[in-house]
Amino acid sequence: MKLNAIEFRNEFTQTFPGDNSGDLSPRQTPKSFYSKAHPTPVKNPKLISWNEKLAEEMGLEQPEKNDLNILAGNLVTPSMRPYAACYGGHQFGNWAGQLGDGRAITLGEIKTAEKTWELQLKGAGPTAYSRSADGRAVLRSSVREYLVSEAMYYLGVPTTRALSLVTTGENVLRDMFYNGNPAYEPGAIVSRVAPSFLRFGNFEILAACNEKENLQQLTDWTIDKYYPTIKGENKILNFFDEVVKKTAELMVEWHRVGFVHGVMNTDNMSILGLTIDYGPFSFMDNYDPSFTPNTTDLPGRRYAFGKQASIGYWNLGCLANALAPLFKETAALVQALEAYEDIYYSCYYAMMCKKLGLDELRENDKDLIHHFENVLSEIQPDMTIFYRLLIDLPLIFEDEKTLIEYFEKCFYVDPDETQISLLYSLILSYQERLKQNEIPHEESQKMIKNNNPYFILRNYLLFQAIEGLEKGENYLFLKLEKALKDPYAETSKEFFQKRPDWASKTAGCSMLSCSS
Repeated sequence: MKLNAIEFRNEFTQTFPGDNSGDLSPRQTPKSFYSKAHPTPVKNPKLISWNEKLAEEMGLEQPEKNDLNILAGNLVTPSMRPYAACYGGHQFGNWAGQLGDGRAITLGEIKTAEKTWELQLKGAGPTAYSRSADGRAVLRSSVREYLVSEAMYYLGVPTTRALSLVTTGENVLRDMFYNGNPAYEPGAIVSRVAPSFLRFGNFEILAACNEKENLQQLTDWTIDKYYPTIKGENKILNFFDEVVKKTAELMVEWHRVGFVHGVMNTDNMSILGLTIDYGPFSFMDNYDPSFTPNTTDLPGRRYAFGKQASIGYWNLGCLANALAPLFKETAALVQALEAYEDIYYSCYYAMMCKKLGLDELRENDKDLIHHFENVLSEIQPDMTIFYRLLIDLPLIFEDEKTLIEYFEKCFYVDPDETQISLLYSLILSYQERLKQNEIPHEESQKMIKNNNPYFILRNYLLFQAIEGLEKGENYLFLKLEKALKDPYAETSKEFFQKRPDWASKTAGCSMLSCSS
């Protein structure tokens, strides 16, 4: 069907109380799960990209003029009940109070035979939760979210999806690094979809405001709708068990592909274990556990690559605190939270075995895996290239020189003698372990290939694609859009290279901010 002919469902707004005044002025909305928010029309919308594969899954045809107007926020059809959700959150470890969708407006739900999709416009104008902001998004952040949503999907990482990218024909004033240098940038809108955009923060705000009845209603509804197999008197505990498991699995998947979210506030944590809200994210270039792409995070590096698993646990603690009012005794809830570490490491070691092509986790494999982590942290090779080089790793290296020559293309800085010795020792241990595999060598190679991407959406490539679009050129954008759909195949050889030197010193490549 055409998007403009879809009969939208509005289960969320029909189920829960909200502020239906349509008032877009910034304010607190107690006892409201959402606030009515019509998108603000734009001058000259143009479709930059339409996700045909996703559209097919959703039963949507190619967009026509009225569809473009919907995607740009210029048209609301009669069956839509657009709203901005109310939620709170802990930001950088501190309770921030009410937050909510400040630049995202949900139009409604599209139901197919397989699933229900919430359709949301990001950058479509102010809502009651925009605070002092304008509710708009700029082209650079919109391109990044549009492409990375799909990149993560094809990498096999749970994520929200992106349906379309539209430019607005209007400029937006932004201070990219909050340093007193605002500039006008082209505006854009991403339409994104997910089974649900519910976050930990949706539950936190209700608990913080002592709205126990609403908290109970939201929890019961979430379980019935998104975890329908969970029944019985312990269903809230079992629901939390599932969220713990999904969050641990997500952290492991981020680690596998070298993804750094950059702003893991609790309002950016999905109740379904999806990667949500792509802001100052980055894929790893050189392997550095202390790397954070977010300038706002630099003082403490709270959300650095190596800390994401522990932050997942901390954020789950906030969710547990929010759910605690629904329990007479919280000992079982605490126990469920504390199970996170075992779940995470079980998933982590299983994942690392696949990355390294090991047939199973054996007695000494944990030590080998930690040996890999330690040596990579010391030498900091390009993560993606290093792991792909393991596919065709020779079974024997004559000496350290031949080993360094083999791995040369992944080094950003030539390793010194001590580091060379460390790497040589690691690879010798790894080669000995591979000999113990009870699977054919070809199967081990296939396992490595299927779990280590050949193509990742590096920041410098995004930067160049955005520069091109701002000049009216979409050549690189289209190439990236094609490459991300087959990230494990060796088909995009021009992108299989280290970050260039210039990118480490260029704003928007090396470091980003929460600015949109």
